[in-house]
Amino acid sequence: MQVTINKSTAKGIVKAPASKSMAHRYIVCAGLSKGESRVTNVDFSEDIKATLNCIESLGAKVEKGDNYAKVTGVIEYPKEAVFNCNESGSTMRFFMGIAMGLGIKAKFYGSKTLLTRPFSIYEEIIKNVGGTFERHEDYIYVDAKLRPDTFKIQANISSQFISGLLFILPLLKGDSKIELIPPVESRSYINLTLEALESFGVKVSWDKETDLLIKGNSEYLPKEIEVEGDYSNAAFLDAFNYLGGNVQVTGLKETSLQGDKVYKEYFEKLKKENATLDISDCPDLGPVLMAMAAALNGAKFVGTERLKIKESDRGSVMCEELSKFGIKSKKYENEIEIIKGELKAPTEVLSGHNDHRIVMSLSLLLSKTGGKIDEAEAVRKSYPGFFEDIKKLGIEVL
Repeated sequence: MQVTINKSTAKGIVKAPASKSMAHRYIVCAGLSKGESRVTNVDFSEDIKATLNCIESLGAKVEKGDNYAKVTGVIEYPKEAVFNCNESGSTMRFFMGIAMGLGIKAKFYGSKTLLTRPFSIYEEIIKNVGGTFERHEDYIYVDAKLRPDTFKIQANISSQFISGLLFILPLLKGDSKIELIPPVESRSYINLTLEALESFGVKVSWDKETDLLIKGNSEYLPKEIEVEGDYSNAAFLDAFNYLGGNVQVTGLKETSLQGDKVYKEYFEKLKKENATLDISDCPDLGPVLMAMAAALNGAKFVGTERLKIKESDRGSVMCEELSKFGIKSKKYENEIEIIKGELKAPTEVLSGHNDHRIVMSLSLLLSKTGGKIDEAEAVRKSYPGFFEDIKKLGIEVL
């Protein structure tokens, strides 16, 4: 799908979409509970649909309303299961950990990009318990059974592996421990998982800065719970305020543990020249921050290595697309510099690279210059209402 965005200014009030991170976690906890839970303020993006499908594959029952999901937890877990994760990395890594803990022989299907993402942490754990991890052309096969244990995990690859274990280790018959090997990146996402677990009656605690203590023989309790607003996607709406707009974003929890809450602080820093921002703890903000750097005063970004293993190689493709606006950049192994320059209207169609965050980031800049972008349907992955919301704010989207 190609969209045209004309030069226009955003003004008005808009509610932040529901947090995808928390919706994933609440749905998983609801599925693991014995009883009926109701998760409200759910935005049914493609990623959330994938998690709902996978919780059904696990044996839960799901009823979807306009903006809620009623989940009846699993009574008996299957011995074998097929999980279709679409393009959702969170879904695949969460349910792979759960399958390993329950001893389910599982096939994981997903997009080509998702299936090529690293799974080394789980591969090592599976190897240690004598299980099977097989990569096939269109799926990954896992057959393993975890025991209560101490798991040593490299903590600078993805917190999703840690969360996957945190969901299932409390249900094992004994206590476990996760020892994180520093540096610990995306700690905020681990804390979001702990918050979700506690909401459903499961207690996991930090011991020092790097160890997590998990009590076995625990039980998830069903709950009615509302998903808070999403700071990751709110960043794309708030960004208009730095592009000459006047937008008020509502529905965000001030005391939220979401790490991407830092976007407000980072946007302010980008108003100054020679800003250096570390995005190792908030890689999802990478594209929008680079777009804002291009529109403002340039910036240097460090901790960019993990941008390679997202829906696209986000660092590379942002540099490629920004060049179409006349903005130069320099890319290194773990650092990207966006050089201050004049934002010009692209003379060619921009590519969304089938990546929701790339599409939304480039759309911000097109509101300043006008232009076209391909693969705009990628926003369905996390924020299906994005274009409708910015239209309501006065952005001309055709």
